[in-house]
Amino acid sequence: MTRVYLVRHGTTEWNQEEIFRGRVDCQLNATGQAEAKALAEYFRKATLHVVYSSPLSRAEETARAIAAMQGLQVIPESAFIDIDFGDWHGLPLQEVREKYPDLYRAWRERPQAVTFPGGENLARVKARAWPGLQRVVRENPEKTALIVSHRVVAKILICAVLGLDDSHFWQIKQDTTAVNCFEYTRGNFVVSLINDTCHLQAIYSGAWKKDF
Repeated sequence: MTRVYLVRHGTTEWNQEEIFRGRVDCQLNATGQAEAKALAEYFRKATLHVVYSSPLSRAEETARAIAAMQGLQVIPESAFIDIDFGDWHGLPLQEVREKYPDLYRAWRERPQAVTFPGGENLARVKARAWPGLQRVVRENPEKTALIVSHRVVAKILICAVLGLDDSHFWQIKQDTTAVNCFEYTRGNFVVSLINDTCHLQAIYSGAWKKDF
């Protein structure tokens, strides 16, 4: 059996301020660094053989915290880079609602039908992330791999593993540094964990976190 942990990166200032990030290379803020440290502790007793990351700083910094605990190097993998939000990059959520009311409504109600102006759609994200996941499994038989990526990518991959199409995007929650786990055996994926954030209890003390 091959095991793959899929992890979302830690918090950035733009997460907290509800600004669309996408391909903008935001770094972790103090909260995100604390989350990454807690995440590394979560994996302290695990045996990881390889750590992959989106090439964006917020993901790589999160991945390095885990990899350092395991004595591993982080492998950048562009298949797991965040969605290209195009013209929405750097815009606060409220501004998007006001400037693109119809498109934002479609994004919330029919995410699979939306192509961001100047950017991507969910189908294009899946077209690179899904083969990327399959490649990780193929290159690491009977091992345990970890991937650090982004909210959109994680939701799309969880839907794909569950056999759901992209219309189910909003039915998957992904908090910052959420841990998901897939087990691959006999040609099939099995989901064994989704959106585990138990390592954040000391940071948030039960407070509700935004999925943004």
